[in-house]
Amino acid sequence: MNNETSHQSTDNFASMYEASLSKMESLKPGQLVETNIVSISKDCIFLELSGKSEGIIDKAELSDENGKVSVKEGDPIKAFFLEAKNGEMRFTTRISGDKAGSAVLENAFHNKIPVEGVVEKEIKGGYEVKIGASRAFCPYSHMGFKRPQNQESSSYVGKHLTFSILEYKDGGKKILVSNKVIEEEAYNEHVETMKKTLKENMVVNGIVKSIQDFGAFVDINGIQALLPISEISFTRVEDISAVLSEGQKIEVEILKLDWKNDRITLSLKALLSDPWDTAFEKYPKNSKHKGRVVRTTNYGAFIELEPGLDGLIHISELKADSTYTDIKKDQELFVQILSVDVDQKRISLKPTTSLEEDATSKKYLESSSSSSDTYNPFAALLKKKD
Repeated sequence: MNNETSHQSTDNFASMYEASLSKMESLKPGQLVETNIVSISKDCIFLELSGKSEGIIDKAELSDENGKVSVKEGDPIKAFFLEAKNGEMRFTTRISGDKAGSAVLENAFHNKIPVEGVVEKEIKGGYEVKIGASRAFCPYSHMGFKRPQNQESSSYVGKHLTFSILEYKDGGKKILVSNKVIEEEAYNEHVETMKKTLKENMVVNGIVKSIQDFGAFVDINGIQALLPISEISFTRVEDISAVLSEGQKIEVEILKLDWKNDRITLSLKALLSDPWDTAFEKYPKNSKHKGRVVRTTNYGAFIELEPGLDGLIHISELKADSTYTDIKKDQELFVQILSVDVDQKRISLKPTTSLEEDATSKKYLESSSSSSDTYNPFAALLKKKD
C-alpha cells in the first residue's frame, strides 16, 4: 500500500467516524432507544448503538442493594438518552436526584422518563417528594400499586422511590408525580413474563402476605394469588389464622389462572390425601367408630370421623333414642355406619353404643343366659338394643 492509498483510507475512516458520531449526537435528550446490552464492566453497562458506537449506563442503576446486576450481556433494554459528554453517549433507565435539574425534569416530563425522589413527609392529600433540588407532590392515590389494606400511609416517608412526572408547571414550581404509574408498568411487564411460566395444576412455592375471613393472599414470585378458605384443608377451617400466618412459606397448587381478571386461585388441600379415596373400605356398613360433633342443624348433626371426613346423623335417628336428643358441638360419641356414598361424599350414621359397652353387654348376656332361665328385663333390653 503506497502513501497516497494509506492517506485515502485514513480519510475515509475519519469521515465514517465523524458521520457516525454526528448521527449519534443527533439523539435528543430524553429520546427512547431500544437496543441490546453489549458488555458489563465493573462500573458501567455498555449498549449497542449504530455502527461501532456504544452507549453507557451506570451499572448501579440496574443493580440491587447487594450489588447484584439484574441484566446480562445480550439482553434487550430500553433506555433514555441523557447527553453526549467527553465522547461518551450517556443513557439512563431513570433520572436520579443528582441529575435532576429543572431543565432535566422538564425534559423528563415531556419524554416520560422515570425520575428518582425521596419521600420527605406526609402532607394534606398526599406526600411531598424531593427530586434533586425540586419538590413535587404525590397524591395518596398515586403512591404504590396494590398496597395492602393495613399498610400505614406514613410507611412511605423516607423512602427512595421512582416516579413518573404527570404535570410540570410554572418552571418547576408545580410538579405532580406518580409512583403508581411506575409500579403498575413494572407489574404488567412482570405479569407478561409470568404468563409464560405459570400453568394450571402447577405446584409452586409462595409466601402468605395477608389473611382475610374468606382466605389468604399469597405472593407467588411477585404475583398476588388467593388461597380460598375452602381450599386450605379437607377439614372445615373456621379460623384461618389458626392454620396460617403472615410471612409463612407454603407449597400450593394453581387451581385456576384468570389473567383477564387478574385472578389466580390456589389450593393447599390439592396436595393432601383425600380421605374420601379410602372411605368406602375404611368405614364398611354397620361398623362402629368414635366421632366428634362438628355442627348441628335442624335436620341432624354432622360427626367428624377423621379430619376432612364427616357423616350425618339424621334427626330421625336422634329422636329414636332420647339419650341423644340434646347433643352439642365438640361432644364425642360412638356412631354406626348406615351407608357410604363416595360419589356424593355422604355418610349416613346413627348413634350407638361403644365397643366397650358391647363387650360388657355380651359378657352379661352370656352369664345371664347360662346361669338362669328366669326372665331378666335388663338383659331383654340389651338384646333389643343390639
